[in-house]
Amino acid sequence: MNAPDDRGSALVEFSYLSLLLLVPMIYAMSAAFVVQKSAFALTAASREAGRVFVQANSGAQAVSNARLASGVVLRDQGVNPARVRTRFTCAAKPCLSPGARVDVTLSTSVPIPFVPAFMKGLSSIPMSAKQSVVVDVYRQERP
Repeated sequence: MNAPDDRGSALVEFSYLSLLLLVPMIYAMSAAFVVQKSAFALTAASREAGRVFVQANSGAQAVSNARLASGVVLRDQGVNPARVRTRFTCAAKPCLSPGARVDVTLSTSVPIPFVPAFMKGLSSIPMSAKQSVVVDVYRQERP
């Protein structure tokens, strides 16, 4: 009896193993990139919102300008600003008192790509970013 010819089977085995291992690795990397992109966007947006907030002339203008600035940064990074919750917390009243601390917190839930809807607990990752900014102590007190 002759032994079966095994020529070419290594190529087939390599192809199957590559497909079996490479596809999940590429998916995991793409999911990690989406989460990292959103984390970077939230961090940058909270920083810019805080900077803009403390430079405004009034509390109402500060909130409006800060939301606008964070929206620009989020859109620039490919994140939908409508899905992001923004909260401003002031340590003093009025909020723009010289030396007062203002905390800007942005939070959202980042959807993981290609996760079916029935896996609700695994389909998104909650994340937030917080930035604390101090109002310039040499500025005139504003409402």
